[in-house]
Amino acid sequence: MALNATIHKVELHIADSDRHRYASHALTVAKHPSETDERMMLRLLAYALEVDADARLAFTKGLSDTEQPDLWRHDLTGRIEAWIELGLPDERRILKACGKADDVLVLAYGRTVPIWWKGIESKIARARNLRVQAIAADAAEALARLAARQMTLHIHIQDGTAYIQSDQGEATVTPQALR
Repeated sequence: MALNATIHKVELHIADSDRHRYASHALTVAKHPSETDERMMLRLLAYALEVDADARLAFTKGLSDTEQPDLWRHDLTGRIEAWIELGLPDERRILKACGKADDVLVLAYGRTVPIWWKGIESKIARARNLRVQAIAADAAEALARLAARQMTLHIHIQDGTAYIQSDQGEATVTPQALR
């Protein structure tokens, strides 16, 4: 018997001082049975960091469909403007994404990020539309502790740092630009 996704209702309030964008979003996030709270919360963080003024950034099937990223944004013609990948993808997946989308962001997390980056950096050097950011393991763990089935998250972004508050506590995440 297949396990069902767990549904999380999220009221997300974003105050992005860096880009002068302030908005609230009511989101329904499906957490895949094999997905951790850490990964789900990082998807929400990626949304907050990358959402545009018209909120066309969308969650995908993610772990359920290997052909899709975790988040993406399409223009009105269907062209992929932004492709956001979480974790430690291999270079083939990254280069394939760079060929499909105008802008690709890899949000790497986990204790093995330095090893992954050392092994992949030279292989993706030719990708001009790629950004890679690393999330410190302790920051990702603090973010995971905020997870709940119903959440109200207040995310304030200033000087590249995200300050996240909820009823469960708070976390501070500063993505480190690797590329």
